[in-house]
Amino acid sequence: MKNLAWIGTGHMGLPMARNLLKAGHPVHVYNRTADKAAPLQEDGAVLHSTPGEAAAEAEVVFIMLTKGDAVAEVLNGEQGILAQTRPGTLIINMSTISPGEARKLAQQTQQAGAVYLDAPVSGSVAPAQQGQLVILAGGSAEAVQDAQPYFDILGKHTIHFGEVGAGSSAKLSINLMLGITMQGISEALVIGEQAGLKREQLIEMIGQSAVATPMLNAKKDMLLNEDFPAAFMISLLSKDLGLLMDEARRDGIDLPLAAAADRTFAEAKQNGKADMDMAAIWLELQERSRK
Repeated sequence: MKNLAWIGTGHMGLPMARNLLKAGHPVHVYNRTADKAAPLQEDGAVLHSTPGEAAAEAEVVFIMLTKGDAVAEVLNGEQGILAQTRPGTLIINMSTISPGEARKLAQQTQQAGAVYLDAPVSGSVAPAQQGQLVILAGGSAEAVQDAQPYFDILGKHTIHFGEVGAGSSAKLSINLMLGITMQGISEALVIGEQAGLKREQLIEMIGQSAVATPMLNAKKDMLLNEDFPAAFMISLLSKDLGLLMDEARRDGIDLPLAAAADRTFAEAKQNGKADMDMAAIWLELQERSRK
Protein backbone atom coordinates (compact mmCIF):
# COMPACT_ATOMS: atom_id res chain seq x y z
CA MET A 1 0.00 0.00 0.00
CA LYS A 2 1.08 3.57 -0.66
CA ASN A 3 2.32 5.83 2.11
CA LEU A 4 -0.27 8.47 2.96
CA ALA A 5 0.07 11.75 4.84
CA TRP A 6 -2.77 13.49 6.65
CA ILE A 7 -2.51 17.15 7.62
CA GLY A 8 -5.13 18.42 10.07
CA THR A 9 -6.88 16.36 12.73
CA GLY A 10 -9.81 18.51 13.78
CA HIS A 11 -13.45 17.41 14.12
CA MET A 12 -13.51 16.10 10.54
CA GLY A 13 -9.88 15.27 9.87
CA LEU A 14 -9.39 12.87 12.76
CA PRO A 15 -12.20 10.41 11.90
CA MET A 16 -11.34 10.60 8.20
CA ALA A 17 -7.68 9.77 8.83
CA ARG A 18 -8.77 7.01 11.20
CA ASN A 19 -10.85 5.40 8.45
CA LEU A 20 -7.78 5.24 6.21
CA LEU A 21 -5.85 3.60 9.03
CA LYS A 22 -8.65 1.10 9.62
CA ALA A 23 -8.49 0.21 5.92
CA GLY A 24 -4.85 -0.78 6.40
CA HIS A 25 -3.08 2.24 4.90
CA PRO A 26 0.12 3.55 6.52
CA VAL A 27 -0.62 7.16 7.50
CA HIS A 28 1.82 9.90 8.52
CA VAL A 29 0.12 12.69 10.45
CA TYR A 30 0.74 16.33 11.28
CA ASN A 31 -1.44 18.66 13.32
CA ARG A 32 -0.43 22.06 14.65
CA THR A 33 -1.66 21.01 18.12
CA ALA A 34 0.03 17.63 18.47
CA ASP A 35 -2.22 16.44 21.30
CA LYS A 36 -5.21 16.42 18.95
CA ALA A 37 -3.42 13.92 16.70
CA ALA A 38 -2.39 11.61 19.55
CA PRO A 39 -5.45 9.31 19.24
CA LEU A 40 -4.33 8.42 15.71
CA GLN A 41 -0.94 7.35 17.00
CA GLU A 42 -2.73 4.82 19.18
CA ASP A 43 -4.37 3.53 15.98
CA GLY A 44 -1.01 3.09 14.27
CA ALA A 45 -0.32 6.45 12.63
CA VAL A 46 3.14 8.01 12.66
CA LEU A 47 3.11 11.54 14.07
CA HIS A 48 5.44 14.26 12.79
CA SER A 49 6.42 17.71 14.02
CA THR A 50 6.08 19.50 10.66
CA PRO A 51 3.85 19.07 7.61
CA GLY A 52 6.92 18.65 5.44
CA GLU A 53 8.15 15.71 7.51
CA ALA A 54 4.75 14.05 7.35
CA ALA A 55 4.63 14.42 3.58
CA ALA A 56 8.28 13.56 2.84
CA GLU A 57 7.71 9.85 2.20
CA ALA A 58 4.06 10.05 1.17
CA GLU A 59 2.75 9.37 -2.30
CA VAL A 60 -0.63 10.89 -1.45
CA VAL A 61 -1.09 13.85 0.92
CA PHE A 62 -4.47 14.86 2.36
CA ILE A 63 -5.12 18.31 3.82
CA MET A 64 -8.15 19.01 6.03
CA LEU A 65 -7.89 22.46 7.62
CA THR A 66 -10.26 25.29 8.45
CA LYS A 67 -9.08 28.20 6.30
CA GLY A 68 -7.29 28.91 3.05
CA ASP A 69 -4.47 30.76 4.84
CA ALA A 70 -3.76 27.68 6.93
CA VAL A 71 -3.68 25.47 3.81
CA ALA A 72 -1.27 27.87 2.10
CA GLU A 73 1.00 27.80 5.14
CA VAL A 74 1.25 24.01 5.36
CA LEU A 75 1.88 23.85 1.62
CA ASN A 76 4.31 26.73 1.15
CA GLY A 77 5.87 27.31 4.56
CA GLU A 78 9.57 26.82 5.19
CA GLN A 79 8.76 23.41 6.70
CA GLY A 80 5.77 22.86 4.44
CA ILE A 81 4.69 20.07 2.15
CA LEU A 82 6.06 21.47 -1.10
CA ALA A 83 9.52 21.94 0.42
CA GLN A 84 9.92 18.18 0.86
CA THR A 85 7.41 16.44 -1.37
CA ARG A 86 8.53 14.33 -4.31
CA PRO A 87 7.61 14.91 -7.96
CA GLY A 88 4.30 13.35 -8.88
CA THR A 89 2.92 13.36 -5.32
CA LEU A 90 -0.87 13.69 -5.28
CA ILE A 91 -1.97 16.45 -2.90
CA ILE A 92 -5.68 16.28 -2.07
CA ASN A 93 -7.06 19.37 -0.35
CA MET A 94 -10.33 18.49 1.37
CA SER A 95 -10.62 21.82 3.19
CA THR A 96 -13.36 24.33 2.40
CA ILE A 97 -11.71 27.33 0.75
CA SER A 98 -12.62 29.71 -2.06
CA PRO A 99 -12.34 28.59 -5.70
CA GLY A 100 -9.74 31.28 -6.30
CA GLU A 101 -7.61 30.06 -3.43
CA ALA A 102 -7.87 26.50 -4.77
CA ARG A 103 -6.66 27.55 -8.22
CA LYS A 104 -3.74 29.51 -6.76
CA LEU A 105 -2.67 26.58 -4.58
CA ALA A 106 -2.96 24.23 -7.56
CA GLN A 107 -0.62 26.45 -9.58
CA GLN A 108 1.93 26.51 -6.75
CA THR A 109 1.68 22.74 -6.38
CA GLN A 110 2.17 22.20 -10.10
CA GLN A 111 5.26 24.42 -10.08
CA ALA A 112 6.70 22.14 -7.38
CA GLY A 113 6.12 19.09 -9.59
CA ALA A 114 3.19 17.68 -7.61
CA VAL A 115 -0.49 17.22 -8.53
CA TYR A 116 -3.29 19.12 -6.78
CA LEU A 117 -6.84 17.89 -6.35
CA ASP A 118 -9.65 20.05 -5.00
CA ALA A 119 -11.90 17.72 -2.95
CA PRO A 120 -13.98 19.28 -0.15
CA VAL A 121 -16.71 17.16 1.36
CA SER A 122 -20.41 17.42 2.09
CA GLY A 123 -21.26 15.98 5.49
CA SER A 124 -20.43 16.56 9.14
CA VAL A 125 -18.78 14.56 11.92
CA ALA A 126 -21.09 11.53 11.98
CA PRO A 127 -20.80 10.87 8.20
CA ALA A 128 -17.04 11.39 8.51
CA GLN A 129 -16.89 8.72 11.21
CA GLN A 130 -19.05 6.36 9.15
CA GLY A 131 -17.22 6.92 5.85
CA GLN A 132 -20.43 8.34 4.36
CA LEU A 133 -19.26 11.73 3.11
CA VAL A 134 -19.93 13.03 -0.38
CA ILE A 135 -16.67 14.00 -2.10
CA LEU A 136 -16.89 17.11 -4.30
CA ALA A 137 -13.93 16.86 -6.66
CA GLY A 138 -12.26 19.40 -8.90
CA GLY A 139 -9.18 18.52 -10.92
CA SER A 140 -8.04 16.29 -13.74
CA ALA A 141 -9.89 13.06 -14.43
CA GLU A 142 -6.62 11.17 -13.90
CA ALA A 143 -6.13 12.71 -10.44
CA VAL A 144 -9.69 11.84 -9.44
CA GLN A 145 -9.19 8.28 -10.67
CA ASP A 146 -5.98 7.97 -8.65
CA ALA A 147 -7.75 9.31 -5.55
CA GLN A 148 -10.91 7.21 -5.93
CA PRO A 149 -9.76 4.21 -3.84
CA TYR A 150 -9.28 6.58 -0.89
CA PHE A 151 -12.50 8.46 -1.59
CA ASP A 152 -14.31 5.12 -1.48
CA ILE A 153 -13.06 4.71 2.09
CA LEU A 154 -13.87 8.24 3.17
CA GLY A 155 -17.22 8.67 1.46
CA LYS A 156 -20.28 7.09 -0.09
CA HIS A 157 -20.22 9.02 -3.36
CA THR A 158 -17.83 11.13 -5.44
CA ILE A 159 -18.93 13.83 -7.88
CA HIS A 160 -16.29 15.16 -10.29
CA PHE A 161 -17.45 18.70 -11.08
CA GLY A 162 -14.61 19.74 -13.39
CA GLU A 163 -11.25 21.44 -13.05
CA VAL A 164 -9.62 22.68 -9.85
CA GLY A 165 -11.89 25.19 -8.11
CA ALA A 166 -15.07 23.45 -9.21
CA GLY A 167 -15.12 21.31 -6.08
CA SER A 168 -14.82 24.41 -3.90
CA SER A 169 -17.63 26.11 -5.81
CA ALA A 170 -19.83 23.05 -5.26
CA LYS A 171 -19.03 23.03 -1.53
CA LEU A 172 -20.00 26.68 -1.12
CA SER A 173 -23.24 26.00 -3.01
CA ILE A 174 -24.29 23.11 -0.79
CA ASN A 175 -23.31 24.96 2.37
CA LEU A 176 -25.50 27.85 1.25
CA MET A 177 -28.38 25.37 1.23
CA LEU A 178 -27.42 24.24 4.74
CA GLY A 179 -27.46 27.77 6.07
CA ILE A 180 -30.73 28.79 4.41
CA THR A 181 -32.47 25.54 5.39
CA MET A 182 -31.39 25.73 9.03
CA GLN A 183 -32.41 29.36 9.27
CA GLY A 184 -35.75 28.59 7.60
CA ILE A 185 -36.49 25.78 10.07
CA SER A 186 -35.51 28.02 12.96
CA GLU A 187 -37.66 30.93 11.83
CA ALA A 188 -40.66 28.63 11.40
CA LEU A 189 -40.21 27.33 14.94
CA VAL A 190 -39.75 30.79 16.43
CA ILE A 191 -42.86 32.30 14.82
CA GLY A 192 -44.89 29.19 15.66
CA GLU A 193 -43.86 29.24 19.29
CA GLN A 194 -44.58 32.95 19.52
CA ALA A 195 -48.12 32.05 18.46
CA GLY A 196 -48.36 29.60 21.36
CA LEU A 197 -47.71 26.38 19.42
CA LYS A 198 -45.60 23.58 20.88
CA ARG A 199 -42.14 23.11 19.41
CA GLU A 200 -42.54 19.33 19.35
CA GLN A 201 -45.68 19.60 17.24
CA LEU A 202 -44.14 22.16 14.90
CA ILE A 203 -41.24 19.76 14.28
CA GLU A 204 -43.73 16.94 13.74
CA MET A 205 -45.66 19.08 11.25
CA ILE A 206 -42.56 19.99 9.22
CA GLY A 207 -41.47 16.35 9.21
CA GLN A 208 -44.78 15.27 7.70
CA SER A 209 -44.94 18.05 5.10
CA ALA A 210 -43.70 18.63 1.57
CA VAL A 211 -40.73 20.55 3.02
CA ALA A 212 -39.56 17.68 5.26
CA THR A 213 -35.78 17.49 5.33
CA PRO A 214 -33.27 15.03 6.81
CA MET A 215 -31.61 18.04 8.43
CA LEU A 216 -34.58 18.54 10.73
CA ASN A 217 -34.40 14.92 11.85
CA ALA A 218 -30.67 15.27 12.45
CA LYS A 219 -31.08 18.43 14.51
CA LYS A 220 -34.39 17.60 16.21
CA ASP A 221 -32.92 16.57 19.57
CA MET A 222 -30.74 19.67 19.72
CA LEU A 223 -33.76 21.89 19.09
CA LEU A 224 -35.94 20.09 21.64
CA ASN A 225 -33.25 19.92 24.33
CA GLU A 226 -31.83 23.39 23.59
CA ASP A 227 -28.35 21.87 23.66
CA PHE A 228 -26.07 22.28 20.64
CA PRO A 229 -22.92 20.09 20.68
CA ALA A 230 -21.13 20.86 17.46
CA ALA A 231 -21.36 18.61 14.45
CA PHE A 232 -20.85 21.65 12.20
CA MET A 233 -19.92 24.79 14.10
CA ILE A 234 -21.61 28.12 13.46
CA SER A 235 -18.17 29.72 13.02
CA LEU A 236 -17.36 27.38 10.13
CA LEU A 237 -20.67 27.84 8.35
CA SER A 238 -20.36 31.59 8.81
CA LYS A 239 -16.91 31.45 7.24
CA ASP A 240 -18.26 29.49 4.27
CA LEU A 241 -21.20 31.85 3.77
CA GLY A 242 -18.74 34.74 3.79
CA LEU A 243 -16.67 33.05 1.07
CA LEU A 244 -19.80 32.46 -0.98
CA MET A 245 -20.91 36.09 -0.66
CA ASP A 246 -17.45 37.22 -1.80
CA GLU A 247 -17.88 35.06 -4.92
CA ALA A 248 -21.38 36.44 -5.52
CA ARG A 249 -20.24 40.06 -5.23
CA ARG A 250 -17.29 39.40 -7.54
CA ASP A 251 -19.57 37.86 -10.17
CA GLY A 252 -22.38 40.39 -9.77
CA ILE A 253 -24.90 37.76 -8.57
CA ASP A 254 -27.80 38.80 -6.33
CA LEU A 255 -28.43 36.20 -3.60
CA PRO A 256 -30.87 37.75 -1.11
CA LEU A 257 -31.39 34.59 0.97
CA ALA A 258 -27.65 33.99 1.11
CA ALA A 259 -27.10 37.57 2.26
CA ALA A 260 -29.68 37.14 5.04
CA ALA A 261 -28.15 33.86 6.22
CA ASP A 262 -24.66 35.36 6.07
CA ARG A 263 -25.73 38.19 8.39
CA THR A 264 -27.56 35.92 10.82
CA PHE A 265 -24.74 33.39 11.19
CA ALA A 266 -22.13 36.15 11.50
CA GLU A 267 -24.16 37.78 14.28
CA ALA A 268 -24.64 34.44 16.05
CA LYS A 269 -20.88 33.95 15.97
CA GLN A 270 -20.33 37.41 17.42
CA ASN A 271 -22.93 36.73 20.12
CA GLY A 272 -21.00 33.84 21.65
CA LYS A 273 -22.32 30.92 19.60
CA ALA A 274 -19.26 30.36 17.39
CA ASP A 275 -18.48 26.89 18.78
CA MET A 276 -22.09 25.70 18.90
CA ASP A 277 -23.67 23.57 16.21
CA MET A 278 -25.30 25.37 13.30
CA ALA A 279 -28.70 24.43 14.77
CA ALA A 280 -28.03 27.05 17.45
CA ILE A 281 -29.15 29.61 14.89
CA TRP A 282 -32.57 28.83 16.39
CA LEU A 283 -31.22 29.98 19.76
CA GLU A 284 -29.93 33.21 18.19
CA LEU A 285 -33.35 33.98 16.69
CA GLN A 286 -35.19 32.94 19.85
CA GLU A 287 -33.07 35.30 21.96
CA ARG A 288 -33.79 38.15 19.58
CA SER A 289 -37.53 37.52 19.76
CA ARG A 290 -37.45 37.83 23.54
CA LYS A 291 -35.85 41.29 23.56
